[in-house]
Amino acid sequence: MSHKLFIICGEPSGDLHGANLIEELKKSDPKIEIQCWGGDKMAAAGGRVMKHIDELAFMGFVEVLLNIRAILQNFKLCKGHISTFNPDAVLLIDYPGFNLRMAKHIYEMGIPVHYYISPQIWAWKESRVKKVKAYIQRVFVILPFESDFYKKHGVEAEFVGHPLLDELNKHHYDTDLFKANHELNPDMKVVAFLPGSRSQEIKRMLPLANELATKLSGHQFVVSKVHWHPESLYRLMLKDNIKLVEGDTYDLIRSSEVCVVTSGTATLETALIGTPQVVVYKSDPISVRIARWLIKIKYISLVNLIMDEMVVRELIQEEASVANLEKELISIMTGGDKRQHVLDKYQQLQQILGSGGAS
Repeated sequence: MSHKLFIICGEPSGDLHGANLIEELKKSDPKIEIQCWGGDKMAAAGGRVMKHIDELAFMGFVEVLLNIRAILQNFKLCKGHISTFNPDAVLLIDYPGFNLRMAKHIYEMGIPVHYYISPQIWAWKESRVKKVKAYIQRVFVILPFESDFYKKHGVEAEFVGHPLLDELNKHHYDTDLFKANHELNPDMKVVAFLPGSRSQEIKRMLPLANELATKLSGHQFVVSKVHWHPESLYRLMLKDNIKLVEGDTYDLIRSSEVCVVTSGTATLETALIGTPQVVVYKSDPISVRIARWLIKIKYISLVNLIMDEMVVRELIQEEASVANLEKELISIMTGGDKRQHVLDKYQQLQQILGSGGAS
């Protein structure tokens, strides 16, 4: 009899890591049946997607409140999918606001629950560790300090390495081909903008790209586009001389002199690829005030959190001005006084995270 697994993720990074995991599971057990809440990558890897992640991304306290009815409907739908499929186990990937609540319901169904890429409860609402202890059978963590955090709270957690390393290790880079394919000037240096995957992030970030492109006119600016948003979302806010690139994010990062990155997994991707970056985070004022009150970590980027120091500059909310961003980018461009320091720290980061094998 074949094994059955249900996977729940709600974000692009979870879709990527879930896809890698599905590929490995299919190798070891070709008959395994996998249903999931995920995205195109998980579908391509062999998972049957019951709900797509592009319907699940709500960012910030205000947006969650505005979409509370849809979120509650999603809980009901997910419980129904799991009940009908009746899997041998459920694997949760990140997406803590939804997944920690679902964990209780799945546990009450009598189905074992595992967590891969555990919630960052060390950052805020530490009390959530009680839910992990009560409902999660096994926790697999991807940041080296997380296993110690869970051990302190009496939860066994296994550090499996960061799955990004697996993804990056198998990628073949060709910067010349990338520039040719996207009609970029091979003799001009590139500034990459990675504005995130959520529409509200994109709308807040793109005006910065326009103004910076005027200030740093000796560079060509390229914005990373996600496929589920229409090109019009970007083009309505971007000048014609700014390129849009969809899908080739790793090659864009490698081909760039510097990157401007919205906080999240992309900050770690950029560091592991080896391109100096400035991290920018802008949200609605109410969400930022609430976050500053609740969140107790010193940094917002994974690079700085893992290194426990300010390796990459973070410009948050009112600090994210064009003037500040221009100054910080110049300091990490070729010849800039901070560039080599950042690159050296990236090497240390690589050593801390190891060589891969998480999936």
